[in-house]
Amino acid sequence: MSVLELDDVSVTYRIASGEVPAVRGVSLTLDSGAALGVAGESGSGKSTLAMALLRLLPRDARVDGRILLDGEDVLTMKWGRMRAVRWAEASIVFQGAQHGLNPVRKIGDQIAEPLLVHGLARPEAARKRVAELLDQVGLPAWRARSYPHELSGGQRQRVMIAMALACSPRLIIADEPTTALDVMVQAQVLTLIKDLVAEHGISLIMISHDLSVLADVCDRLAVMYAGRIVEQGPSGEVFHDARHPYSKALAAAFPTVGDPAARLAPRGLGGDPPDPMRLPTGCSFHPRCPVALDECATLDVELWSAGERRTAACVHVRAKEEAS
Repeated sequence: MSVLELDDVSVTYRIASGEVPAVRGVSLTLDSGAALGVAGESGSGKSTLAMALLRLLPRDARVDGRILLDGEDVLTMKWGRMRAVRWAEASIVFQGAQHGLNPVRKIGDQIAEPLLVHGLARPEAARKRVAELLDQVGLPAWRARSYPHELSGGQRQRVMIAMALACSPRLIIADEPTTALDVMVQAQVLTLIKDLVAEHGISLIMISHDLSVLADVCDRLAVMYAGRIVEQGPSGEVFHDARHPYSKALAAAFPTVGDPAARLAPRGLGGDPPDPMRLPTGCSFHPRCPVALDECATLDVELWSAGERRTAACVHVRAKEEAS
């Protein structure tokens, strides 16, 4: 059964000089207990899509399409229903815990807040639940009396995860939860997320620019470029055998540990993502694509079959499918 379905979701920001298309026609499905990773460079639309799922975007953003959470369209919910859904049915771990926590409130009070607001526990029971949650994320119960500035970056991120788990939601959205952490702490937090999701049967959407991180944590990957999905499929297959040139470039950007050649001559992708207000015609990736054809500049690409449970928006994929 699907916990979340995105049907042709688009997000447009209204600014003084016009409209900026940040997300363009995204359709995705997340099954119960599954983990979906969304990858892409900065500006690809990942975080905008994550914020749209719980209607956390600013007023100048227009969201079109349908976002079905357990069959109910988030975009048509009344505000009272939307408030009831946040934290209780779906919660979010924000990028940069320092900005997601209130600096003048103790973390125990902040973790307990969604429990109290949703009427899921009285104050005494909430305090006990906070101690349980801190233990689950590897922090001692006495840390409930700490303020955010008294914690390290990794500890603050663990607090954000505890907050997300407080009301036992069915869905957690993790928006680049390890970006500001060093590699050792990042590994610990990722292991924690993976174990908690498996233990509690939670569905997960994880946003990151790091394809290797997503491949390790998630069952499936969706790669975004210029606001669109350009490839999706099982995480291991997308990471090790990408079918879209952009996905291949993301996977190749990580050096091989112990390989001096990879360290001295890292592989990457030249150029920058396109300006959303001046998108190239045809395939948006074609100006940077190493295997672009003449038709890529004019053809409006779509997601074509790239194997079992896999799709990719590339003319080479379409040609291979037609040849077979």
